[in-house]
Amino acid sequence: MSFRLEAAIGERGFDTAFEVHDGETVAVLGPNGAGKSTLFALAAGLLRADSGRAVLDGRILFDDRAWVPPHARGVALLAQEPLLFPHLNVVENVAFGPRAGGASRHDARGAAERWLGEVDALALADRRPAQLSGGQAQRVAIARALAAVPQLLLLDEPFAALDVAAAPALRRLLRRVLAKRTAVIITHEALDAHMLADRVVVLEGGRVVEEGPTAELLERPRSRFAAGLAGLNFLQGRTTAPGRLRVEGLGDVFGVERPEADAALAGEDAVAVFRPADVSIYRPSEVPHGSPRNAWRAIVEELEPRGPQVRVHAATPRATIVADLTPAAAAELDLGPGSAVVLVAKAAAVAVYSA
Repeated sequence: MSFRLEAAIGERGFDTAFEVHDGETVAVLGPNGAGKSTLFALAAGLLRADSGRAVLDGRILFDDRAWVPPHARGVALLAQEPLLFPHLNVVENVAFGPRAGGASRHDARGAAERWLGEVDALALADRRPAQLSGGQAQRVAIARALAAVPQLLLLDEPFAALDVAAAPALRRLLRRVLAKRTAVIITHEALDAHMLADRVVVLEGGRVVEEGPTAELLERPRSRFAAGLAGLNFLQGRTTAPGRLRVEGLGDVFGVERPEADAALAGEDAVAVFRPADVSIYRPSEVPHGSPRNAWRAIVEELEPRGPQVRVHAATPRATIVADLTPAAAAELDLGPGSAVVLVAKAAAVAVYSA
C-alpha cells in the first residue's frame, strides 16, 4: 500500500513531496513549525492544499479535481492523546471502526477482541476510558486504529502523553504491530526512529531537507536538526582540501573523509560532525603543546547533568559546540556560564562529507 503526496499551501509556506513504500514505516522529524502536522492533516483529509495530489495504493485521495473525504480514505490517524469515546467501553471503542465500515455487531466485536489481544489489552475490554492509565488508553487507541484496517497508519508522537515508565512497553508493542504495515510516525526522539522506522524524512520550513535509511541518516546527518537528534556536533562550510572544511568564524576544520562515496570536492558545501565525547576542554592558558589542529575559543553557556557526566554547551563565533566531561573534570576546570575555554577535537574523530 504505497502512498505519495505532493502538495503546496502558500499561507503555511508548505511545499513538499513525500512518499512511503508498501510495508514501510517512515519517521518524520523536524523542529516545531516544520510542517509535520500539516503533512498529516493533508494525508488524513483534514486540510486542503492549494495545489497537488495524493495517491494511496493507486487511488487518488485528492488532486485539482478530486477529493475523497476523510472517512473514505483508508487512513487512520492516531493522535498524541488517545481520544477514546468516553461513553463506550474499551471493546465498543475498538469495534467502532468495523461497525462504521458495515460489519455486523458480532463480527465487529470479534475484530475488536482480536486487536485488543494483539496489543495485550483484552483484559481491559469492559472498562471505560476513565478507568484506564495513559499507557492502557494508548494501547486501546492503537487497537481501535488497526481494527479499521487502514491502508495507511499515521502516528502523531504516540508517546508524548505517556510517562517515562509506560513508553518503553508501548514502543516495543508498536515495533511488533507496525511490521509489514505502511505507516508514518512523527517523533522528536532518535530512539523512536531507531526502533520503529525503516527510513527518516526531515522537514524544515515546510520542505524536505534530508531523507534516508534511519541508521545511515542518524550516523551521517546533513541537517543541524538531525545531527542534534543524533547527539552530534554539526558544522557547515566549504571544503578546501580532502578532509578539510572552512567554516565562517572558525577557520579550517580538519577531519577525515568518510565514507569515500560522500567525499566533497574542493569548493563544495560540506559538513563536519563529531561526538561530544570527542571534544576536550582546556583553559585558554593550558592548551596542549603542539597546536592541536582543531582548537576553538568559546564561552561556556550552560552545564547540563547527563547521568554520570556533565554536558558543556559552549558558544563559538559560528555555533554552539557541546562536550561531555566527568563531574571531576568540570570541577577542576571551575567551569560555569561565562567561562572562557578552548575546545579541542582530534581530526581523526571528525567526519567530513558532502552536504
